[in-house]
Amino acid sequence: MSLASISSAFSSFSISLPSSSRSTSLSFSTSISKNPSSQFLKLQQHDRPKRRVVVMSMEAGVGVMATKLGMMTYFEPNGEVVPVTIVGFKEGNIVTQIKTEATDGYNAVQVGYRRVRDTKLTQPELGHLKKSGVIPLRHLQEFRLQTVEGFQPNQLLVFDELFKEGDLVDVSGTTIGKGFQGGIKRYNFKRGPMSHGSKSHRQLGSIGAGTTPGRVYKGKKMPGRMGGSNTKIRKLKIVKIDKELNVIMIKGALPGKPGNLLRIAPAKIVGKNIPKN
Repeated sequence: MSLASISSAFSSFSISLPSSSRSTSLSFSTSISKNPSSQFLKLQQHDRPKRRVVVMSMEAGVGVMATKLGMMTYFEPNGEVVPVTIVGFKEGNIVTQIKTEATDGYNAVQVGYRRVRDTKLTQPELGHLKKSGVIPLRHLQEFRLQTVEGFQPNQLLVFDELFKEGDLVDVSGTTIGKGFQGGIKRYNFKRGPMSHGSKSHRQLGSIGAGTTPGRVYKGKKMPGRMGGSNTKIRKLKIVKIDKELNVIMIKGALPGKPGNLLRIAPAKIVGKNIPKN
C-alpha cells in the first residue's frame, strides 16, 4: 500500500457517541505528509534545546588592570584626613583584541596586563597575542562597551589619559581568603553564654524544624569557606594621580591583599553613562 493511499484513507473520520438525550458526533481530521523525513526534521528542531546565551555586564568605558600596593593616610590641602589605597601599574594594559558584533556578536575590548617571559605562557596563549603583535602578557580581561570606535590592537592604555582626579571608578578583585570559618566570624552571629552551665558557646543552634520541612533550606547561613571570592566596590573616588611614581590613590579600601590584581573601570551610573535597559 502506498503512502498516498494511507493519507487519503486517514484524512478524515468520525465517531458517534450514544447519549441518553441525543447522539453526539465528533469529527477529527488529520493529514500525513508525503515526505515523512520533513516531519522528523521539524520534530528534531522543536525538541532541540535552545542555546544558552550568557549576558555580560556592560561597562561605562574601557578600564585598566593594576596591582594593589597597600594603604596609607592622605591629607587634603584643607587638612582633611582621607584613608586611601595605593595602586600601582606594571608593564601592560595593552589592547590585545577588539571584538565587534559582526565577528563575535558584541562589542568589547580585550586588554592585557603584566609582561612575563614566553616560557610562562602556553603556545595557544602566545599565538593569540602574536596575532595582534603584542608582547607576552599574564592577565587578559575584556571590557564590554557600547562602541569600540577609536581602539586598535597593540594600543597602549595610559591611566592618566582615561581618568582624572575626582573621577568615580568601580574596582573589582579577589578578596582575602580566610579558610573554613564558623558562623560567628563568617556572618557575625552572637555567641551563647560562656558560663559552665551553658552547652552552647559558639555553636549555631537550631538550623530548622523536624518533620516539617524535614530538611535544611538551601542558602542557610552555616560554617564554610570564607573569602577568596570576586567582589566589586562601586563609586570610589580617585584622590590623586602621581605620574612620576606611576601610582594612583583611591579613597577607601580595595579587595585583596597587597600584590592583588585589580580591575578598574569607570563607575556605572544608570541613565547617565549606561542605558536603562
